[in-house]
Amino acid sequence: MVHFVGAGCGAADLITLRGKALLEAADLVIYAGSLVNPELLRYTKESCEVFDSSKMTLEEVIAELARAESCGLTSVRLHTGDPSIYGAIREQMDALDRLGIGYDVCPGVSSFCGAAAALKAEYTLPAVSQTVILTRMEGRTAVPERESIESLAAHGATMVLFLSASMTGELSRRLIAGGYSAETPAAIVYKATWEDEKVCRCTVGTLEETAKANGITKTALITVGGFLGNEYELSKLYDAGFSTEFREAKT
Repeated sequence: MVHFVGAGCGAADLITLRGKALLEAADLVIYAGSLVNPELLRYTKESCEVFDSSKMTLEEVIAELARAESCGLTSVRLHTGDPSIYGAIREQMDALDRLGIGYDVCPGVSSFCGAAAALKAEYTLPAVSQTVILTRMEGRTAVPERESIESLAAHGATMVLFLSASMTGELSRRLIAGGYSAETPAAIVYKATWEDEKVCRCTVGTLEETAKANGITKTALITVGGFLGNEYELSKLYDAGFSTEFREAKT
């Protein structure tokens, strides 16, 4: 059996209880070495084989998983954050399907959740934004034209950008072209929940200079939107004048 496990966004104790148990039981672990906290490997047993996938091709990863399966071993494919977001797991699962190897997925805490925690922020503030857009700039992996930064920025919603910290100048220009003002609040969160986490608050117009001033070119999320400001409406959830299934309105 192969278990795809979300390692969480950085801190070793942010892996789920299920994920930790799967690591403890694993005979083979292949982890995303460039992104996953190596402290998590302390949860593995002494006899566990460990491979760093940052030095491997897809074919090599699948070959190791297939070898372990042929020996009746349990494998963990340890991905950063939650495997469903920029985890490249579909291609691995399809390869396992072709080989008839069973697998499951254990979710993890995504870095966009870790970034919100670092910012002490709520992405979905009433009267500000009720939508969170997770996206990225084009890199070696293309982005469909219909999902351009400009078209997504036109919504004025909360935006969290992955894999874009090395392109903050172009990102800033495209966000403004799409509809955000240069004064729209923004923040760069470097290595959210890691020991060397850094939070850099700025504006859309100062993204590039902020990244340069702090030496940030990778392993960071960029957050944009009014949720970083101070204006919002109170939720109806706890409004004394609002009735719910569990509470009558109070006059």
